[in-house]
Amino acid sequence: MEHFFKFKDDHFTLTFPKTIFPKHLCISLSTSFKVMLFIILYLVVSLFLNNKQEPIFLVLLTIFLFIVYKTYFTSSPEIYLVDYSCLKPPNYWRVPFSAFLEHSRIVHNLDQESVDFMSKILVSSGQSQRTCIPPSLHYIPPRSTNEEAINEAQIVLFPVFEDLLSKTQLSPLDIDILIVNCSGFCPSPSLSSIIINKYSMREDIKSFNISGMGCSASALGVDMAQNLLKVHKNSNAVILSTEILSNGWYSGKDRSMMVLNCLFRTGSAAILISNKASAKRVSKYRLLYALRTQGAFDDIAYKSAIREEDDKGIIGVTLKKDVLHVAGELLRTSFQTLGSSILPLEEKIKYGFSIIRKKFLNNSRELYVPNFRKVIQHYCLPTSGKTVITEIGKKMKLKEDEVEPALMTLHRFGNQSSSSLWYELAYMEGKERVKQGERVLQLGMGSGPKCTSLVWECTRPIIGEACKGPWADCIDSYPVYSCFRKDKI
Repeated sequence: MEHFFKFKDDHFTLTFPKTIFPKHLCISLSTSFKVMLFIILYLVVSLFLNNKQEPIFLVLLTIFLFIVYKTYFTSSPEIYLVDYSCLKPPNYWRVPFSAFLEHSRIVHNLDQESVDFMSKILVSSGQSQRTCIPPSLHYIPPRSTNEEAINEAQIVLFPVFEDLLSKTQLSPLDIDILIVNCSGFCPSPSLSSIIINKYSMREDIKSFNISGMGCSASALGVDMAQNLLKVHKNSNAVILSTEILSNGWYSGKDRSMMVLNCLFRTGSAAILISNKASAKRVSKYRLLYALRTQGAFDDIAYKSAIREEDDKGIIGVTLKKDVLHVAGELLRTSFQTLGSSILPLEEKIKYGFSIIRKKFLNNSRELYVPNFRKVIQHYCLPTSGKTVITEIGKKMKLKEDEVEPALMTLHRFGNQSSSSLWYELAYMEGKERVKQGERVLQLGMGSGPKCTSLVWECTRPIIGEACKGPWADCIDSYPVYSCFRKDKI
């Protein structure tokens, strides 16, 4: 009988052998046991006090036990980021500017003016000569087939998932929730089914596949996992984040669609979050806030970045000229909501007065930008381009070293869509900048448009990360240029 009862994390818990009951039944029985124990305790104490004929004590006892029940029996569990892994693409995937431009000119029969346009995009983007694209796009012509896309998915997702399991010493059977996000590639069976099949995961695993959510999908996946973990107690959730490029290559000549060929590069990440009590001791971060804002209700915003056919019938993603303005408006709305939750009272008052002044006194005055640096010490910003990153940094009044992770991630790896946020976090950890108790904001923005903000609190010292992960061979050589100046060191 002793294997039915265990002491874990200094707390007595009732457990059931896995050979007798499936996990969901064990949880139900354990919860039922707690409720029954609570009711029995209440009845015993009530009868005792009732014999004493003291009704005031019955009232006080009811209030007290109700508070205890709400606090310890129905409160949402803490959500922890246990660990994560990022893909480091092999060197033979590298695509220097010269090779990229020559390849594009041959494949698409581009004129010199179009080649010059792409060259300008590459140089001004902020990425280096070391960014990578998958093998299928190195061929002439590119192999943009469904088979190649599935092969790329396996190449970029399997290694990071296995590395995450190795880091956390978990088995695939320990995963209760699996969320896979990829915006432009949605095969059947789904990407989540490919992972479950490869690793023979449990039959009762809850799997989800997110598509069409753009660069915000990774942060959105964390928010989704958080909501699931509020319902499913004592569970582990893994988010796999990537963007498959093999089937997303635009082979036409529309310049508004050629931009993404120049910007998007290979990357993937695997993230483990958990609500288990044991995760508190080993996790890196605790999730404080998760916020999602949406702008798809506005037609202009909705069409600012959209997948469609060009005049030749070739599919690509069109980036409109007002995409930056749309992103700015979405950020403003997101920060207003986020600020109401995390900013100190002083900043809220200043912002409130600026709204009143602009509306009733002087419409030409700009709204006050709250100082988020008072509550957040580190930032993972969208890697949409050097100009976008620096402008967001200036609007948020960030220091140079706070914008640095986003710019250096863009420089070394390019725009890896939703997984870029984790390369930025890995950069900060490699530099040992994140200290225990400090907060990190991850800001994911994607087509739609939509914005997802995650605020994490570091729960333990993070050291020794410089020798592992995607930055292991180059962390000491960064930063490579001043973040707010164009001159390179």
